[in-house]
Amino acid sequence: MSESATVEYTLLIRNMPANERPRERLQHYGAGALASSELIAILLRVGTEGESVLHVAQRLLGKYGGLPGLARASFDELCQEKALGPAKVTQLKAALELGKRLLVASPLDRPQVRSPAEAAELLMAEMSLLEQEQLRTILLDTRNTVLGIPVIYQGSLNSAAVRIGELFRHAIKANAAAMIVAHNHPSGDPAPSPEDVRVTRAIVEAGKLLDIDVLDHVVIGQQRFVSMKERGLGF
Repeated sequence: MSESATVEYTLLIRNMPANERPRERLQHYGAGALASSELIAILLRVGTEGESVLHVAQRLLGKYGGLPGLARASFDELCQEKALGPAKVTQLKAALELGKRLLVASPLDRPQVRSPAEAAELLMAEMSLLEQEQLRTILLDTRNTVLGIPVIYQGSLNSAAVRIGELFRHAIKANAAAMIVAHNHPSGDPAPSPEDVRVTRAIVEAGKLLDIDVLDHVVIGQQRFVSMKERGLGF
């Protein structure tokens, strides 16, 4: 990295109010208060010329579809990204693997979802940054404890493209009792479309046949969300 790139990054971070800088926020409020992009920025430490480390983190999350996509991306693929290299990719891969192992080792620490707001809180930091529509499911056990949040589909959401069987495949494999469907609107407006309602209705009906309760369909926009269950759309 050139000296000018380092100076530019430093100025960008220094220009941020102290209470908004990722490292300081982690120290004062704990890691749980930070968005995924901020945590990745701390791991990467520095950006590159013309791009702050926070923007690098946001770009990676958007391109790969959040943390699950980053975890699936190969080492060599990530090394081709601007601002990344073998050392940074190694750090990122190690952190993601630790997160997966912690989830397996500590099932009692898994979050519970009891409301649309809690479901949106799990996903909004990542999904509100995505440049494409993405559909995920929050898989839950009988106590509403999260079993997993697989990415099911990426692209424009429509009833012809979304395969209902594929959507439930992960739920059946995890022996989930219930699930919450979530997708984002890259426009930032979370208002459900007529197609969203049609897709939701098909998902709910399939869930009844498979004895998997579809609790809600949450549409995520720019720091806003809509619960389709609360609005009676598709349910």
